[in-house]
Amino acid sequence: MKEYILSDLLNSRLSLLSANLPLLAQCLHGIERECLRVTAEGRLAQTPHPHTLGSALTNEQITTDYSESLLEFITPALTDPAQVLENLEDIHRFVYTGLGDEYLWSPSMPCALPAEEDIPIAEYGTSNIGKLKHVYRKGLALRYGRTMQCIAGIHYNFSLPEALWPLLRAAEGSQESDRDFQSRTYIGLIRNFRRYSWLLMYLFGASPALDAGFLRGRAHQLEQLDATTLYLPYATSLRMSDLGYQSNAQAGLTPCYNDLQSYTDSLRKAVATPYPAYVEVGTHKDGEWVQLNTNVLQIENEYYSNIRPKRVTYTGERPIQALVARGVQYVEVRCLDINPYLPVGIDLPQSRFLDAFLLLCALDDSPQLDNAECRQCSDNFLSVVKEGRRPGLELSRNGQAIPLTTWANELLERIRPFAELLDQANASDEHVNALGAQQAKVDDPSQTPSARVLASMQQHNESFAAFSMRQSLAHAETLRSQPLSSERQQAFEAMARKSLDEQTRLEQQEVGDFDLFVGAYQASILAIST
Repeated sequence: MKEYILSDLLNSRLSLLSANLPLLAQCLHGIERECLRVTAEGRLAQTPHPHTLGSALTNEQITTDYSESLLEFITPALTDPAQVLENLEDIHRFVYTGLGDEYLWSPSMPCALPAEEDIPIAEYGTSNIGKLKHVYRKGLALRYGRTMQCIAGIHYNFSLPEALWPLLRAAEGSQESDRDFQSRTYIGLIRNFRRYSWLLMYLFGASPALDAGFLRGRAHQLEQLDATTLYLPYATSLRMSDLGYQSNAQAGLTPCYNDLQSYTDSLRKAVATPYPAYVEVGTHKDGEWVQLNTNVLQIENEYYSNIRPKRVTYTGERPIQALVARGVQYVEVRCLDINPYLPVGIDLPQSRFLDAFLLLCALDDSPQLDNAECRQCSDNFLSVVKEGRRPGLELSRNGQAIPLTTWANELLERIRPFAELLDQANASDEHVNALGAQQAKVDDPSQTPSARVLASMQQHNESFAAFSMRQSLAHAETLRSQPLSSERQQAFEAMARKSLDEQTRLEQQEVGDFDLFVGAYQASILAIST
């Protein structure tokens, strides 16, 4: 294997980590997994959010995303990713006790969907915050269509240990505050993620095909696999391609993450700037709210990005307020497909690799992105999601063509020192083994999830829908055959009851008019002092 020369900065940071190994066992991890509820026939469930799962508004671990049918499972942030995945699996098992004859859809791309107007928008009750969440989703339907909102994914949250930042700052002689140094380094992580995230799509993309009805008759460049399935032969993730969210309004909103302030400023501006097509519609129709405002974004979370800088918010605080007030605390990786071969959509080797990958992104040199490199990052990403397994595929680096396999091998070799340090810190060999599993996919594209999905469909002569349902039934059997301990089951049930009580309390204690509540919510982002 070729030796790669590491920069002085990266070498010094690796030395610092090596001298403080116990810190590396204190990285925090959390997972959010979305998935559709479907009927035994593989159709979108039209039933309300199951009462036994608690309140979608106030249950911290089980909620809904866009649709009443789109569940979202949220783990706590823990230092051990194995415990995070155990927690995620426990949530799945509990959910299956309340699903009746429904199932959790196994892949990212949706099942056969009903007419647009028959896709139910999530309901959160009669409190002002519950109604705001519902109206926001009505706005998403108006702006992007309901079909697009039924795509599901995995969000991976990751943070470096808080105790590492003062050590790094001191070692590098920075005059910034710990908070500003930490934020600057996380924004640097995000820039490097933009440079290298095409690799994640190659390794973990798992949506090379979709149900033909998803496109609603729109023009496309996909190929026909069978009567109901469209695909691209070398695609890794159609979910992350330009088939997904199309937003002319957001086209000019491309923060390239050169610093935290420019990022938050661009989002604040978008939340406050009217967009003509939305102004034409207005916020009300027939006396009913149809969107929160007529601006480029209703709220900052409407900005669709592959990774976000995040900060835990206080009650009533907006995400952007938290970032401005207290800086970046962790990152949320948002581009990961659900692996339809795994009962919970992700496994421990993937998590181990992501940790090493994100450490490289955080601690490697991260020059600012000019507009040309920004476009290059986007083009590379789009090339890989559409044709990442095409033999001889070339990407662009520093304006020069480079074979995907050459660059992938270089990146894996640069990730290796981080995998080795993580293994030393955790007294294991799991990170290096996870790296080896990814190397095997670079060496042999048929081992990638996207290739396996297409091979399985062709081997079984089945449609995307039939493949997906077969996987969904298999996962349901796995999860139902290993029920929770009575203690864990009771804990989830108690959490569900508590969340229902909390929603009732919010609704009973609600004061103030909803229109005034929305006005105050909108004004809050404009009043941020920087």
